[in-house]
Amino acid sequence: MASHRRPKQPSRTRVTVLTTAAAAAVALSANAANAAPSEKPSKDEVKSKVDKLYEEAEKATEKLNGAKEKQEKLQKQISSLQDNVARGQEELNELRDGLGSMASAQYRTGGIDPSVALFLSSDPDDYLDKASAMDQLSAQQVEALKKVQEKQRSLAQQRSEASEKLKDLADTRTELAKKKKEVQGKLGEAQKLLNTLTAKEKAALDAEQARASRASERSALGGSSTPASGRAGAAFSAAQSKIGSPYVYGASGPSSFDCSGLTSWAYAQADVSIPRTSQAQANAGTRIYSQSDLQVGDLVIFYGDMHHVGLYAGNGQVLHAPRTGTVVRYESIGNMPFQFGVRI
Repeated sequence: MASHRRPKQPSRTRVTVLTTAAAAAVALSANAANAAPSEKPSKDEVKSKVDKLYEEAEKATEKLNGAKEKQEKLQKQISSLQDNVARGQEELNELRDGLGSMASAQYRTGGIDPSVALFLSSDPDDYLDKASAMDQLSAQQVEALKKVQEKQRSLAQQRSEASEKLKDLADTRTELAKKKKEVQGKLGEAQKLLNTLTAKEKAALDAEQARASRASERSALGGSSTPASGRAGAAFSAAQSKIGSPYVYGASGPSSFDCSGLTSWAYAQADVSIPRTSQAQANAGTRIYSQSDLQVGDLVIFYGDMHHVGLYAGNGQVLHAPRTGTVVRYESIGNMPFQFGVRI
């Protein structure tokens, strides 16, 4: 027989909860519909965020430059070690051939002496111990075997050193790839922000930078500062010849530069070799802590972690490669946190 029970009625509490939830949903929908769209960041806000991203990219760039420099040094060291090992193996082969000749001579004159048989042992150290006790070696034979031993030890050490440097090189290449990806990521973020600007806003930013650079140039050229030395003057003149060249991360000339790429290239034109990175350049000469003591051509180190460097241009100005999207130009030294100068 079919059941004719009456359906269970919802409780008053449940009805109240459902009604309240429905009302809240309607209110949220209404608020969402009436909410104003998020405001587009202003030109100055975009510039501030982009400048921060470019600064972070430059930090990563200097680490990238350091890894590149390390890689180049390791490759040279490995190549030299491998050449030494190859030459050493040839010398070892010649020494062993000499021992073989001794054995042949003894065989022709009546058989191989037990001491010579030991010469040809795979364990020369064991041979020397035994032969010394037996007192069966001639002075010539002792000297020949000692040379073999020394050469074997030298080759083993060089092979071990080359192996360690190859491992270090692999780690450095991994670090290079990581830093390159980091730089590209920061630059990509900055470009996305810049793309939110209108053409008019971009033009206004470019005009502001151009005006500031021209003012710095007039100030630098209107000063009376003299170069710290003949080579500092030559380096500064070389850098001046590159005004307008684009900033490219990892570049060290002659057509594009990053900050330490410009300074190292400029001093190279004065026949002075300085390290590649800003952090290493900070230790390349005598530090000058007072801005009033700076002279034209001195390196100028910025930021607490020393990730930016330029050349002092005189009258409170610096000539440098600022960041991606800019060119080699003059700028007020006060625009960045000055740490110290370095006189080469």
